[in-house]
Amino acid sequence: MDPLLTRRRLMFAVAALPLATLPACTTLGDLGGFGFENALRRLLTVSSQRAFANLLTDNGFFSDELARVPLPPQLAGAGGIASALLRSPAVQNQLLGVMNRAAANAAEAAAPVVYDSIRNMTIGDAMALVRGGPTAATDFLQRAMGTAIVDAMFPGVGNALRLFDNGIVNQVVQAATGISFAGLQRHVSEAAANGIYRAIGREEAAIRANPQSANDPLITSMFGLLR
Repeated sequence: MDPLLTRRRLMFAVAALPLATLPACTTLGDLGGFGFENALRRLLTVSSQRAFANLLTDNGFFSDELARVPLPPQLAGAGGIASALLRSPAVQNQLLGVMNRAAANAAEAAAPVVYDSIRNMTIGDAMALVRGGPTAATDFLQRAMGTAIVDAMFPGVGNALRLFDNGIVNQVVQAATGISFAGLQRHVSEAAANGIYRAIGREEAAIRANPQSANDPLITSMFGLLR
């Protein structure tokens, strides 16, 4: 199936997730734990939707300074052929492009895992997270998910690295010391997962700063009361 078509279908499904309704209330104290949890889930859902909308493109990771996957640190000390290759800006950009396209391709598998986690996670002190810092909810989500995003992306990253590789990846990996293809696959998966969280956190912070921008009545009412 066409990867672009798959991504479009995924984004359509994500955008169709149901909105929570706001209980009749005028103050935060009237909402109770259920209202706070609903607000946090909606905040994380909308933030994730917006983050993935940007990242699920061929250049989504590469063009995003917060999400971009960097070169593995092991390659900086590589000697011989790898050192000569990596001194070339053209090769560096090509390798970065391969890794970041692989991240974008594999992120398709991460999106459903994120939404399932948002729906099913247990929120202990929802009020504290609602009143927390700009990325409090995203930070909580990251702790709750553990390695789930990395695990979801790992197979797809390996497949995508092979798909997009035109010889540069194998040349660098084989010549470098201390890193294998599996090591590069792990590096891209972990760096991409961190990039996803940073992208979600950026959207969360923007929504907290301007709740009406979420176009969600629960988020607007809940977080608007805190301003």
